[in-house]
Amino acid sequence: MTTFVDRVELHVAAGNGGHGCASVHREKFKPLGGPDGGNGGRGGDVILIVDQSVTTLLDYHHSPHRKATNGKPGEGGNRSGKDGTDLVLPVPDGTVVMDGAGNVLADLVGHGTSYVAAQGGRGGLGNAALSSARRKAPGFALLGVPGDLQDIVLELKTVADVALVGYPSAGKSSLISVLSAAKPKIADYPFTTLVPNLGVVTAGETVYTIADVPGLIPGASQGKGLGLEFLRHVERCSVLVHILDTATLESERDPISDLDMIEEELKQYGGLDRRPRMVVLNKIDVPDGKDLAEMVRPDLESRGYRVFEVSAVAHTGLRELSFALAELIAASRAAKPQEEATRIVIRPKAVDDSGFTVVQEEDGLFRVRGEKPERWVRQTDFSNDEAVGYLADRLNRLGVEQSLMKAGARSGDGVAIGPEDNAVVFDWEPTVMAGAEMLGRRGEDHRLDEPRPATQRRRDKQAERDDATQEFNDFKPF
Repeated sequence: MTTFVDRVELHVAAGNGGHGCASVHREKFKPLGGPDGGNGGRGGDVILIVDQSVTTLLDYHHSPHRKATNGKPGEGGNRSGKDGTDLVLPVPDGTVVMDGAGNVLADLVGHGTSYVAAQGGRGGLGNAALSSARRKAPGFALLGVPGDLQDIVLELKTVADVALVGYPSAGKSSLISVLSAAKPKIADYPFTTLVPNLGVVTAGETVYTIADVPGLIPGASQGKGLGLEFLRHVERCSVLVHILDTATLESERDPISDLDMIEEELKQYGGLDRRPRMVVLNKIDVPDGKDLAEMVRPDLESRGYRVFEVSAVAHTGLRELSFALAELIAASRAAKPQEEATRIVIRPKAVDDSGFTVVQEEDGLFRVRGEKPERWVRQTDFSNDEAVGYLADRLNRLGVEQSLMKAGARSGDGVAIGPEDNAVVFDWEPTVMAGAEMLGRRGEDHRLDEPRPATQRRRDKQAERDDATQEFNDFKPF
């Protein structure tokens, strides 16, 4: 049964925004008390956050589809809808977030680091929020915006200071078990280690983490064995330690050829051959192993490597190795610049950026693309003429109509707003009032402004007096 997963494809959906409400306040003696429709609630976000208690992406391997809750619609009486609840997904420290094309979206390192993978949709405005001095009684409200739908890839890269690399059965797991409190699986057959193991080592005042990576074989960088699956766990490590087996039973292998092979695989993978490295000659407790270590040590030192002879079984040479690693780690940490807790990236827009583009396609269709026009289209109830007129006014104020004219659009030409797979297409008629003309100016109700006939006013006053008299009689004491 799979217990460790370090790469998953996740399908996340943010919550949809709630629709705004179109309502008119009504009470006794106030048949037209004005608009009182509330706004819709915001949809919930999908947020990835680093949690130190999480060490694998296994949960998302079994359940790759995650969705936040939707915002509630607004109601009459100026009651806004409830916002959707954010969906918080804990991920291991060192998780890289990428899109389907492999572009890095976020690199989550450090407890509490978060990233909004999918943003919830805005809630639609109710007619109370849409009212103004010109538009006193809007007969429509805006729809909620759908939440983002994202297909992302989560890839875990282990956060450790030291990585142990070498052939299968070179003794990496045995070494990490005696240097730290980690208890990896140890056996006398290849590929015993199937997942990276982490251990914490204390050497004097320096505390560092050490990772045992599954064994590498020739061609690991191209996918042979388990190397390609786990070489990415070496990328974040500051120091690489070659574990060379001096007691191998394979006649075609020796420590020098093993080192050359591992170095070539690190180079082929990209960038790993430039990390600080040292060499550990392991299994010197075996008589032949001790002799071979003494034989190859001068050659390794001539290449510039710092060499240690150890035995994980006999606990020989471990103290010297742990303090040497601590020295390298301390130097590496001191060389790194101090990073600010919060990094703000500012991407200013160009001064001539209008927020949208108008392009004529090969078939003669004019396509409008832009965050605002596309969002406004999604918020429009096209079954309501007044809402359509409000959309036309907004697009006109943004400059879409003027840009269409500059692009060569003529009356009756087709115009599409949005991407090809989800666009609103219509025949363009410039400078035409698209609203509810029967109400005069868009969003205005003539009943609120025009004086009532004298006969009607007298009838209304008489009705009010009759109602007041009836209420007095109902509550008159006996």
